[in-house]
Amino acid sequence: MNDFSSIVITGASSGIGEALALDYARPGAALALTGRDAGRLEAVAQACRAKGATVVADTIDVVDRDRFAAWLTAFDDSHPVDLIVANAGISIDKDNSSLDDFARVRQTFDVNVDGVFNTVEPLLARLMARRRGQIAIVSSLASFIGLPYSASYNASKAAVRVWGESIRFVLKKSGIGVSVVCPGFVVSRITANAPFPMPFLMTAERASAIIRRGLARNHARIAFPIGTKAAVWLGLCLPGRWTSRLMGA
Repeated sequence: MNDFSSIVITGASSGIGEALALDYARPGAALALTGRDAGRLEAVAQACRAKGATVVADTIDVVDRDRFAAWLTAFDDSHPVDLIVANAGISIDKDNSSLDDFARVRQTFDVNVDGVFNTVEPLLARLMARRRGQIAIVSSLASFIGLPYSASYNASKAAVRVWGESIRFVLKKSGIGVSVVCPGFVVSRITANAPFPMPFLMTAERASAIIRRGLARNHARIAFPIGTKAAVWLGLCLPGRWTSRLMGA
């Protein structure tokens, strides 16, 4: 089992990212945390320091490729990274999946897809040179089937899921593990104002426990909860036209 001591977590000011940061914080651990909310991020950082961890925290935007790369490599210079959690993401589609406002679609892909690339790329060669480390790419169970809402969010999560599952094969040769995390509904700022039912809603703390266990074992896909996972599996097994009809298309 893997034991991580130098960890990058994006989207760490709330939800899954916050829960992971707090759970990984301990004496001897070094955490690099980013998030959009400065006040919440500082509160998370202080809580992690209170548990004995060394913490570097910044509201740097994952879309700011050059600045983010410099920040990540500076942290790695002092604390060689052995776990990257590419967790930052947004869901800003309007009721019609923003088909009348493609700026929202592009912004979603900028954060949810390019943000993942910008998190992984600056450190990848270093991990490969050290021949150790783990990369966690946070996708979603919504990435498996086209749903009648949040089209750009679902599509962006599908993109990073397939990318992560594919590079796992390549990076295994260099001693690097890749896990794709596919949560269902987890309490967070994204789900706080969701205009649709959220069955099997899970706390971020419970999600963190599942994710950490899967990462320690280098699981290829960490998908949960079982109820939502089973519903997605059923939708994938049915003919496409049946699934569409069940969802109203």
